[in-house]
Amino acid sequence: MPQLDELREIVLRNAVPGRTSTAVPRLHLLRSDGTTLPAPAFYEPVFVMAVQGAKRLLVGGQALVYDPTRFLLVAVDLPVTACIVDATPDAPYLCVSLRLDRLAIVDILASLPPAADRPMQDVSLVLGEIGPELLDPVLRLARLIECPQDAAILGPLVEREILYRLLIGPAGGVLRQMVAQSSRLARVDRAIDWIKRHFHEPMRIDALAEIAGMSPASLHRHFKAVTAMSPLQYQKQMRLQEARRRLVSESDGAGTIGFSVGYESQSQFSREYARLFGAPPARDAERLRAFAGGDPGRILSQA
Repeated sequence: MPQLDELREIVLRNAVPGRTSTAVPRLHLLRSDGTTLPAPAFYEPVFVMAVQGAKRLLVGGQALVYDPTRFLLVAVDLPVTACIVDATPDAPYLCVSLRLDRLAIVDILASLPPAADRPMQDVSLVLGEIGPELLDPVLRLARLIECPQDAAILGPLVEREILYRLLIGPAGGVLRQMVAQSSRLARVDRAIDWIKRHFHEPMRIDALAEIAGMSPASLHRHFKAVTAMSPLQYQKQMRLQEARRRLVSESDGAGTIGFSVGYESQSQFSREYARLFGAPPARDAERLRAFAGGDPGRILSQA
């Protein structure tokens, strides 16, 4: 497919190993020259398309694979386990990711006819087929990486076209729930937002349920359906992911960082950190700094 070939060449020219920011707002490139072991990762609301190779996510025991034939759409901040399963130095894993703009989605929806009523589902991510109607604006957005003088004006227009194509396609229901204030997905997202901003603080489930506009039992049920974990498990993931970021990018010791993300016991922090990341904090940070070469963004990426 000529469009995919051109998109692959653009990413190959502009992506370095790890995560690469671009001149186009919210658009990032990712590259890996080899496969990786399963490791915790964090996905913000994002549209992701692998243009070469493949990546597998494990969410609540369910394995999902995206490759050049299938895009990934994530509607909430979601901790996952991820690994690249198809990549070599000669044919590296190449990916484009576009962070979702909620305001743009709401604005586009205001111009669309109401969707037919469908039963609401607790779905936070979806795989969808990449057809030519979607691939074309993705390619045009990627072209702007090499035309930064045009990106500020044309980028938002092409981005809106991508969002429009997603909204009128099979994945549109997830995006509609994402921005509909009364949907269960949006209510769970309000709880997620509170945890993100207060992850280092003690959490009371009844207070969190009030923020979400649900009963505690309902919040627990729908939160787990959306994220594949309980609110307390989600908070722990947030704490440990943030601790890892700080260990790589800051000079404070593991004990100080563990305390800063909400742990009162250094031994508990080290134990839970090693259980999630496979090594104690100090050893893991040393290994990651060596790999990152002074750029934490190379390892602390999402897609």
